[in-house]
Amino acid sequence: MNNFWEKLPPQFLVLAPMAGITDSAFRQICIRNGADVVYSEMTAIDALHYGNEKTLDMLKFNKRKERPVVIQLFGKRPETVKKAVEMVEAAGFDGIDINFGCPAKKVVAHGGGVTLLRDLNLAQELVHAVTEAANIPVAVKTRISINTKDKAGEVNGKVTVFDFINKIKDFPVKALMLHGRSYEGSFSAPIDFDVIKEVKQQFDGVVIGNGGINTPEQAKEMFDKTGVDGIGLARGLYGRPYLFKQIKQYLNNGIYDQLTLKEIKKVALDHAKLLYKLKGEYGMFEIRKHLVWYFKGFPNAAAFRQRLVLVESVDDVKKILREIGD
Repeated sequence: MNNFWEKLPPQFLVLAPMAGITDSAFRQICIRNGADVVYSEMTAIDALHYGNEKTLDMLKFNKRKERPVVIQLFGKRPETVKKAVEMVEAAGFDGIDINFGCPAKKVVAHGGGVTLLRDLNLAQELVHAVTEAANIPVAVKTRISINTKDKAGEVNGKVTVFDFINKIKDFPVKALMLHGRSYEGSFSAPIDFDVIKEVKQQFDGVVIGNGGINTPEQAKEMFDKTGVDGIGLARGLYGRPYLFKQIKQYLNNGIYDQLTLKEIKKVALDHAKLLYKLKGEYGMFEIRKHLVWYFKGFPNAAAFRQRLVLVESVDDVKKILREIGD
């Protein structure tokens, strides 16, 4: 097995999985801007098993420009894992990640994501099934804890990441990405650096800190307070894929460059061109949210936003970008 996790540089940076965001175009943009590893969007194990056409499209990636690339799988039926893993490996992915951390209502409602921690035996079965089927390194992503509830819906306990680690310790899991908040803390609670640090000390593999990283200073804080091997960037990348480059500058020199408006325009236009190349007209629909993020906070942003959310072609994007800042 080629375990790329062991070959990464110290304090490496990962594009964490985000539904509707981390498609091939965004992964390539992030690689260009300094990402060391990129994750796919969440991909349903069952949908792969049954050959869902839309999900099969998520297996496509640029084998020259997206390396190493990890596909994140989610589901709760171990019996469908084997076929899904075979398809992932045939597609050429470098690694697999199993999702035990997603707090999205749609996923949670079906007993997936972070709620799998409430059934540690099932979580163990899933990890066993994936690691047994896979010939590429397997990772997991989770949160620090989730409350358990009785039949009446009242909180009666808590399952922690340490309970999870203990349950999967006998399987060859090579990396763990840990979001430093509980399920109940969603995306707003303070990051629990102490728990991440303790996980780094207990888990026999690569540990990646995740959550609350929106600036180079916060990235350094995560490394300094936890000792993690790498960090996973997510929502902090909205409109700022160049955050990877800024973090590396800050870790190396204690300072980092602020991009000029011209440089941001170039990143945004490159992103739009890639999305159109890969997805055609639908790519122009998807670029709209990214364009709003790229130019949030600029003078007259509200007026430009009204036009950016209506772009239908790369030429539309070019025309509006020429006017921004003029």
